Amino acid sequence: MSQDFLDAKIGWGFDHLDADGDGCLTEADHRSMGRSVAASLGHPAGSAEEARIIDAYLAIWRDLHAPHLLDGVDAITREQFVGSTGSLADQPAAARVLLGGLAFAFLAIADEDGDGRVEPEEFFLFQRGHFAGFTREQAREAFAKLDRDGDGSLDADEFVAAIVEFWTSTDPAAPGNWWAGEPRF
Repeated sequence: MSQDFLDAKIGWGFDHLDADGDGCLTEADHRSMGRSVAASLGHPAGSAEEARIIDAYLAIWRDLHAPHLLDGVDAITREQFVGSTGSLADQPAAARVLLGGLAFAFLAIADEDGDGRVEPEEFFLFQRGHFAGFTREQAREAFAKLDRDGDGSLDADEFVAAIVEFWTSTDPAAPGNWWAGEPRF
């Protein structure tokens, strides 16, 4: 399909990652996302679990985003994010490394029971922390598309594939487009 579809999808994703809505992705946005996801998963403010999740989001900032910033710059604009993330569509090996690392960090957070799989309820609670208004019905529908083997859970391969595909696929029919619910970009 088109780069326009991918750019729209990435822009939509950016808008949800930009927690304070200032048009820039920052360390503070990652801290806010961590708090939101921890709360959605039922971890009280100030708890050790909340701190673990916030630390995971801050590690994503430090390891994935900050190394690509110019000296003295502490934010990524929407335009920069769309351009750099969109360029991964033509670099599948780089996408797998960069986004795979992000996916494994997310997997460690979403997999609340530590069994190496994400169950439907874990998926819903994790996603609700990222996407305000994400409903159980949206989660059920998305989960069904992402659970490629139909076994009722997302294993690590399915979880990683969904994230990589969401951020890199130009194909509107790709299952990974359902990562955040029905694709309406």
